[in-house]
Amino acid sequence: MKSRAQHLLLIRSDIETSRIHENMSPNEAFQNKTLRPILKLQNDLFLAVFKNYIRKHKNSFYELSLDKKLVFIENAIQKDIKFRNSLKGMVIGQFTIDEYENYISDSSAINKRMMNMVIKRLQDQIQLLESEVLV
Repeated sequence: MKSRAQHLLLIRSDIETSRIHENMSPNEAFQNKTLRPILKLQNDLFLAVFKNYIRKHKNSFYELSLDKKLVFIENAIQKDIKFRNSLKGMVIGQFTIDEYENYISDSSAINKRMMNMVIKRLQDQIQLLESEVLV
């Protein structure tokens, strides 16, 4: 029977552009080895959760200009602590025990990287966040 860690690692995608070099910082190596594959795996969930966040905020997102939508995404994740913690939990819940132990050694810096990556990922897919109302 496979362990939890083996199952978690098996479901993650290999990201060919994420390389690990000997002169990388430990946090950058963690980002490329662990965070990028988890964020890719959780992408559809992040989109669904953010669409729900938009609905809970009375769909005001859909009335904004593109620039303001980008700022809305950033502010939602940076300033709404409950929402940010929810997103962090979606990532941390995919860690193996070894990855979690690595994470807690510098959680503040890794959290910052993680949330910046989630912001960028949502901003890059902004077209998928558009209103689902058909004309």
